[in-house]
Amino acid sequence: MRALLSAKGFGQRAIAESLVLLALAAWWWSSTHMATAVLPPPQAVFNRLLDIATNPSLSWHVLITSLRVLTSVVLALALGFLLALLAHAVPWLSGVIMDRVLVVLNGMPSVGWAILAVIWFKVSDFTVVFVQVMILLPFSLTNFAEGLRNLDREIIEMAESFARYRAATLTKVVIPMLMPYGIAALRVSYGVCWKIALISELFGAQSGLGYLMLQAQSIGDVTTVIATCVAIVILFTLGEACIINPIARTARKDIARAEA
Repeated sequence: MRALLSAKGFGQRAIAESLVLLALAAWWWSSTHMATAVLPPPQAVFNRLLDIATNPSLSWHVLITSLRVLTSVVLALALGFLLALLAHAVPWLSGVIMDRVLVVLNGMPSVGWAILAVIWFKVSDFTVVFVQVMILLPFSLTNFAEGLRNLDREIIEMAESFARYRAATLTKVVIPMLMPYGIAALRVSYGVCWKIALISELFGAQSGLGYLMLQAQSIGDVTTVIATCVAIVILFTLGEACIINPIARTARKDIARAEA
């Protein structure tokens, strides 16, 4: 059975890698029939990626964007948790936060936040982080609110009867029970933040990959535009493999240990 599953996993990976190679081949073939200004060949984009990674003046933009993304995700998760906890703890605020604030956050267009942030805060790092946090906030708020709604009341009441302080119940019982919802919020927020990073930096920053793309667009440098998009995909993949997945595995182990 284990051998069958291993063979199945190998076959799935082989199919996935073959599709990637097929896409690259199609890209290369298409680039030979189009002008470089329209669709540059893969090798040109690869060389530009190397330039972005090795040239200090360009790799600085990569670092700035990465730090903004991580900062925005952490702030959005913290604010979402606090708002969800407030709505759960204070019943009359639930209608305000979940039926009014969340509706506005969900319905507000990303470009609207970007334009307003530039008007309010001018072009700055704070502007970019503000835009990203406001767009991510409804995802974390929704996940944490759902988690609080599905808490096991009997376990919490038992913890409250033994705990001397409510803070102990929160840190030792409530937060561990919310971990699956927090991990879900983290995954969604991290993925969405990389998608909107370029938009927020196009409007509100003078550094970062979005600014680099804006410069490339102004001079018609399609190679840099595509290389920037590929860089985002690589950074997202690395972050998920090196940060998100280890956090998720640790959380699953902690939950399993607590349940045991």
